[in-house]
Amino acid sequence: MLDITDRNLLQTISDLSYIPPQSAYNIRKNGAGIERRNTEKVEIVTKTDKPGIDIRVKPGTVGETVYIPVIITDTGVNDKVYNDFYIGEDADVTIVAGCGIHNSGCHESRHDGIHRFFIGKNARVKYVEKHYGEGEGTGARVLNPTTEVFIGENALCEMETVQIRGVDSTVRETNAQLEAGAKFTVTERLMTHGRQTAQSNMKVELNGAGATAQIISRSVAKDGSQQVFYPNAIGNAPCHAHVQCDSIIMDDAKIRSIPAIEANNTDAQIIHEAAIGRINNDQLLKLMTFGLTSEEAEEVIIEGFLK
Repeated sequence: MLDITDRNLLQTISDLSYIPPQSAYNIRKNGAGIERRNTEKVEIVTKTDKPGIDIRVKPGTVGETVYIPVIITDTGVNDKVYNDFYIGEDADVTIVAGCGIHNSGCHESRHDGIHRFFIGKNARVKYVEKHYGEGEGTGARVLNPTTEVFIGENALCEMETVQIRGVDSTVRETNAQLEAGAKFTVTERLMTHGRQTAQSNMKVELNGAGATAQIISRSVAKDGSQQVFYPNAIGNAPCHAHVQCDSIIMDDAKIRSIPAIEANNTDAQIIHEAAIGRINNDQLLKLMTFGLTSEEAEEVIIEGFLK
């Protein structure tokens, strides 16, 4: 049974005020599945060897959205889950994930989600994941997602990962392998504040001819928070990849961005860009002429930057 705290968390991380009646979903709360629905084209099955689920999307499935949110509302929860996605050939689906932690106690609450995607030939997948923490307790809110993506020939995978606020510590691991003609786009957006820390490691291997990848990281670090980014694109065939890391630094925060590119084929074209800077004073002044305070103007700029 979902209470008001549960529903607010689900709304924040999955934009859900309700589950659409024709959608498959699995809701996990405090380390256990509490609600689930399958459809004719999407089957969700509980693993028998470890915590987690298998999500199977039939070949040719088009237009379905699958919801797999996780919420934690108790203090002291240490939840580790393994979710595998099997996307059939020629399918076109959206997967909405995310984790919200409400910690009102004094013990650390933590979720480690290990997701693997096996995307069939010519399939298209959009994956959206939001992380969020709240609660008046002193216990830490920790989220450590691991994502492994195997993209078949001429398939497409688009990932949007967002850390909204309230997460005290996160280590994010993303690894992808692309076959011939595959396309992968990953956009990561996060904000840290207080004494929070965030580390993001990305490794994308382009193994087939004509594979393309775009890695985009946009972040804001406030107060005394710290961020580290390690994106790496590896071209093992005639391919194209672009790595872009942009960050806004404020107050006493620290940011390190260490992009890497590797070419193991003479026809591999790989580009990387990285920029870290403060909010532009001219933008602040312009917004303040419209009657905003400096704090309000900063929030407008940050919101626009992270979109």
